[in-house]
Parts: sequence; structure tokens; C-alpha cells
Amino acid sequence: MEKPLNFVLIGRSGSGKGTQAKLLKERFGNLISISTGDLFRDLSKQETDTAEKVQKILIEGGLPFDDLATTLWMHEIAYKIKGNQGIIADGFPRRLNEAKSLDHFLEFLERKENTFYLLIDISRQEAFDRLTKRRICKKCGELIPWVGDFKKLEACHKCGGELINRFDDQPEAIKNRLDYYDERVSQVVDYYKEKGVLIEINGDQSIEDVFKDVLKSIKR
Repeated sequence: MEKPLNFVLIGRSGSGKGTQAKLLKERFGNLISISTGDLFRDLSKQETDTAEKVQKILIEGGLPFDDLATTLWMHEIAYKIKGNQGIIADGFPRRLNEAKSLDHFLEFLERKENTFYLLIDISRQEAFDRLTKRRICKKCGELIPWVGDFKKLEACHKCGGELINRFDDQPEAIKNRLDYYDERVSQVVDYYKEKGVLIEINGDQSIEDVFKDVLKSIKR
């Protein structure tokens, strides 16, 4: 049986990682997207001590301690991913030790050779502009990026629901997330560059052109 493809999507908040993850799923069909951002937001809605602390951290634009992120995505992969399904790591790893943990886990699963490491690269200013203006559907939860024709939408294009700002997309919180990228995630980028596996994609393009470059990189 041919082994499925796996993708590790890295980039600043607002770079379009989630959108590219959806396009990859539509294209290949057998991919399961795992987003630590979504996992943390889901966790923050629970009625637990951990959830209360996570919600406060997310509102302030920070990230919970390293091992919690690793535990969440590792649990998702271990319990949900079947042998014929590929993995999309949407927005993780965000720390150097997390990248090494992911490497070890992919090696354990015998998936490293079929994994592509993609950096969707946008500037800090572009990221800030997109994050302060993007919206989310109050009804179905669809995230509406601030790019291309999506800027013109007055209601959700999927269900017609009201569009609102996401609770963690506040200017100070966004600044904190971008600071974190510059301080910590950049180490992950350098790690994959040094290993010679990082594929850099210009994220300032339209969604369609970014995806075209992603597909070209896979063929190479």
C-alpha cells in the first residue's frame, strides 16, 4: 500500500495555513488536519481548571506550556489517524523541542519520508493587518480570511451567518502572538532549514497562487 502524504504547515498567524490545509484535504481526500489552535480553543471551552487557564492565555495572545501542546496533537494523531490517512500539522510545531518530538513521532510512524515541511511566509505587518480584519461566522464557525474576494463578504459564504471578530484577535494579543513567532517559531524554521527539508512559499500571493506553489513543491 502506498503511504499517504503528510504536511507540516508553518507560518505566522494569519498566513493562511488553515486555508491551505482545507485545500490540501480537498485535493488529496485522505488527509486529516490537526490544528493546535483549534485544540486549545476547544479545550478552553471545557469546565476544567486547565481550560480556565488556557482561555486566559489565549485572550492575552500567549501559548500554554510546551508539553500541553505536544500532548494534545500527539493524542489526536494516536487516536484518530489510520494507516491510509495523511496528517496535516496545521500551525505546529511552534517550538524547537516540539519539532524534535514531531520528528521522533513521524519516524515511529514511518512517515518521515512522505512528509513535506511548508513555510507559508508573510511579513509581520501583513500578518497584523490580516489578523485585525479577519472574521469568523457566528453560526457555523467558518473563518473568513482578509484576502482577495473574502474582504467583500458581508455574511458567511457557507451558511449566511453573521460575521464577527474572533475573541483572540485583539491588537495586543495579536502582537504577543507575532512576538512569539519571532522569538520561538523562527527557531523551528531555522531547524528545518538546516536539515534541508523546508519548502518556502510566498504567502503574500492570492490563495489560489499559494496553493499552486504548494502543489509544485510536492511534485519537485
